[in-house]
Amino acid sequence: MSLELSAPPQSEPACADDGVWLECIDCGEQFAPFEEIHYTCADCDGLLEVRYADPPTFEAFEGSGVWRYNAALPFKRGVTLPEGDTPLHEVPRLREEIGVDSLRVKHEGMNPTGAFKDRGMTVGVAVAKELGVGRLACASTGNTSAALAAYGARGDMETLVLLPKGKVAAGKIAQASLHDARILEVDGNFDSCLDIVQELAGRGEVYLLNSLNPFRLEGQKTIGFEILEEHYEDYGEYPDRIVLPVGNAGNTAALYKAFRELVASGALEESEVPTLTGVQAEGAAPMVEAVRNNRDEIQRWDDVETRATAIRIGNPVNAPKALPGIYNTGGTAVAVSDDEITAAQRQLAEAGVGVEPASAASVAGLRKLRASGEISADESVVCLTTGHLLKDPDEAFKAGGDPEPVPNDTDAVLEHINDSNETVARRVAQQFSKVADSSAVPAIIGGGLGLAYLGYRALRSDDA
Repeated sequence: MSLELSAPPQSEPACADDGVWLECIDCGEQFAPFEEIHYTCADCDGLLEVRYADPPTFEAFEGSGVWRYNAALPFKRGVTLPEGDTPLHEVPRLREEIGVDSLRVKHEGMNPTGAFKDRGMTVGVAVAKELGVGRLACASTGNTSAALAAYGARGDMETLVLLPKGKVAAGKIAQASLHDARILEVDGNFDSCLDIVQELAGRGEVYLLNSLNPFRLEGQKTIGFEILEEHYEDYGEYPDRIVLPVGNAGNTAALYKAFRELVASGALEESEVPTLTGVQAEGAAPMVEAVRNNRDEIQRWDDVETRATAIRIGNPVNAPKALPGIYNTGGTAVAVSDDEITAAQRQLAEAGVGVEPASAASVAGLRKLRASGEISADESVVCLTTGHLLKDPDEAFKAGGDPEPVPNDTDAVLEHINDSNETVARRVAQQFSKVADSSAVPAIIGGGLGLAYLGYRALRSDDA
């Protein structure tokens, strides 16, 4: 199977193990999956994909969670907590504000360690055990380290994580620490950490479980299977578009692989495949740069910065797999500011969905593309949110409201509440009066209520 959406099923090569093998996406060289450790092609250093002689159909899926989809995975069961089966939230107010036909939020923060990474680790750690390796390792902006530490502990394996010093949210470090991983802080960014881990893996010192490892993406592709099944159950059709944050581009590549496999088996028509749309922070947007310039490869950004720490990545290793996913589904990519991400994080929280900043990038990107007309009003959309609010409590606190001190007296508390309500009403009226007197009026009228709301939140923040 090539990376084309229409690629037919492949015949099983001699190196396959029970219908499973590894194949280079560049030169096509094939490898046995469990005899030796392969991260990239031994011939050309291209990225590898896990391939199957029998692509899955929906009828083959049974059970729940990630391992419901074992017909599309290398094993029947892995090292599990369990993971998957995450909610597809309805967010009616956001849908109305943004202006699309339907909008659902696939909240991957509801996995055991609070992020989508658990899906990849349940498969990846099982492969590590099959290969007989002793030490697991990853580079991380936080979520990968938390997941690897938990699944390494579950599998009774030594775990090593490399983090960029001072660039990882405290909640994520705490998870890795409590699960007894050995944490090394590198004086560099995420891409520097990954370079080191790759060198250690090349020397045989560790088993690398970043998404460069092709088995990681096998677990992550189950997000795509779940979205299709859940959306079809509720609406009788598949979503038109999936909008997702992009860091290392693993999820974009994984979802596209899930759809290609279903098309190859005949379970999904090409016309039914959702459009994949990637969102990055403006300060870390090499994928967006490539897509907007219609390039087939990214150019590494050495200096990246965003408060959305989970996507603070300048060299997405899965870009060669992810870019075809965007192009071949008719998708696009967009960069959003940190302020737009924070506004989206607040709006999701007001709908009862608590996410970390990087997760909110998907909603911020949807809003921006809808305002520009690149996404139309008649589309059914799923936004992927990748991590829980408590992954980054410091940013959550900054985005939320401040505690209000009150006396230790019931009547005084009630008086404070009533006075506060009156004050808020006056401030709202004052803020909209400022907006009405400003040069922003034409933009607010043209952009609709959604942009008016963003303008109000920005003014509120300035006055705070």
